[in-house]
Amino acid sequence: MSEAIVIDGKNIVMRDAELEDVPKLLPIYNDIILHTTAVWQYEPQSLQMRTEWFESRQQQGFPVYVAELHETGKEPVILGFSSYGPFRQWPAYQHTVENSVYVSKDARGLGIGKKLMEPLIAKAKEQQLHAMVAGIEASNDVSIKLHQHFGFVEVAHFKEVGWKFGKWMDLKFLQLIL
Repeated sequence: MSEAIVIDGKNIVMRDAELEDVPKLLPIYNDIILHTTAVWQYEPQSLQMRTEWFESRQQQGFPVYVAELHETGKEPVILGFSSYGPFRQWPAYQHTVENSVYVSKDARGLGIGKKLMEPLIAKAKEQQLHAMVAGIEASNDVSIKLHQHFGFVEVAHFKEVGWKFGKWMDLKFLQLIL
């Protein structure tokens, strides 16, 4: 997949991620771990951990997409990435995946998340998957609205199941039947 688009006057290339992109994905992911409730981890990941994650996605046939800013005379900059993977590990869940969409702090609000969701849903349909699930911290209205834009509906709300930044967090599950 490769598509050039213009968002807010910026030339963005949406494409399949490559192994060489992993070092550029790492700071985005680690910033999200350290400063948001989008990932319920406490410690940043190492390059080796993210590389293993990427290789695992590839081995399992799951996509990873990037949104890359292209400016004349400058090195391309990855603004965000998206993927999906197993919802749960047991065989009966093989037709359901859980998605992830991450946008760098400097690119939020530009519509990058929407552009990263589109190929995920298309690929899941192409792979004849049945359902896509998103686990979202309950107060993350931006992510909830993003998913609702694509037809996801809330199917569960778990109270106080996570602890981060000195407070209990609720988790919502949203689901899209493909």
